[in-house]
Amino acid sequence: MSKVYIFLADGFEDIEGLTVVDLMRRAGITAETVSIKETREITTSHGIEMKTDRIFQETDFSDADMLVLPGGMPGTRYLGEFAPLTELLTEYYNKNGKIAAICAAPSVFAKLGFLKGRKATSYPSFMDQLEGAETCEEPVVVDGNVTTSRGLGTAIPFALCLIAQLMGDEKASEIAESIVYKR
Repeated sequence: MSKVYIFLADGFEDIEGLTVVDLMRRAGITAETVSIKETREITTSHGIEMKTDRIFQETDFSDADMLVLPGGMPGTRYLGEFAPLTELLTEYYNKNGKIAAICAAPSVFAKLGFLKGRKATSYPSFMDQLEGAETCEEPVVVDGNVTTSRGLGTAIPFALCLIAQLMGDEKASEIAESIVYKR
């Protein structure tokens, strides 16, 4: 069974993070939310208080099949400033592990040098931060082991794309049909 970790910080965009979790779990993927704080309590960008499945410091990520960053502010900034996460992302990326980010979060990948020479996308006001990338306005962009997406309005196709990468197009289509979403 595939295992995906979705990293959350205060101020993450609710829909971008939780759509990925919801659809992956429907597909049978073990999708676990991880707080980068010292507690499991997180407050979304729209003030919803929730608890994550895990705390970063207490988690062994060696079983990961994919690492995912939702956007939102100031959540994206907090993710990018959290050295243990950026070190994990770098190590995972260097081993050709699958990484994905949506909305503002592809800027974290850009700062780490992951987007140089790759096609990528992000929220419109963050496109100029994708230094070295060949930017485009497609809803979801996959270039090698890196997947990027535009924002809240692309959260469903983003999640379905990640499911397709891990379980195949048939499973992604099955999930899309089950939520009455046309691919």
